[in-house]
Amino acid sequence: MSQTANRVFIVDDDERIRSALARLLRVSGYCVECFESSEALLNKADLTSAPACLVLDLQMPGMTGLEVQSKLNQLLPIVFLTGHGDVSSCADAMKAGALDFLVKPVCESLLLAAIDRALKRACIECATRSQRAEIEERVSHLTRREREVMVLVLRGRLNKQVASELGAAEKTIKIHRARVMEKMKARSIVELVRLAEKAGVYAGDEA
Repeated sequence: MSQTANRVFIVDDDERIRSALARLLRVSGYCVECFESSEALLNKADLTSAPACLVLDLQMPGMTGLEVQSKLNQLLPIVFLTGHGDVSSCADAMKAGALDFLVKPVCESLLLAAIDRALKRACIECATRSQRAEIEERVSHLTRREREVMVLVLRGRLNKQVASELGAAEKTIKIHRARVMEKMKARSIVELVRLAEKAGVYAGDEA
């Protein structure tokens, strides 16, 4: 695992539990930040600069674990660790995307294994977001006409068909198409399709 992929945020309103978890994780080589509430996490933590995971209590004063999960589920993997677990809460958390749902007191090996899985997923998700942002940046540099040409190319149109639909000369379309391929850094139509899909541009979009 990357040396930067060892950040763990702990959110628990019980100071003794926070301290015990922090000691265990730091001894195990993780970089740990503790917060007494979900609000403190949201206000103070740097959630996006590097891969990280969240060890989250379920029942706390203020915002509950499930409530903060709804805000952060797309940003980092979540491992619930609670002394108030029930089947319904577990089902809700897992359905909403939690990676694990553990009950206190937890076996150290189970917790460490869950955190390891969460950080591995965090690395994958971080890389995916970074790649998507890079491809979206390429799309943003396309002119309106180049984007129109790209959408029609994604639909499988030939140059002469694109020219007909856009009311342009085929020679002009060839130039636009070449610029699309260059700006998107695509070496083939297959690669262009893959890149466009990752950026959320589909053949069904308006040309």
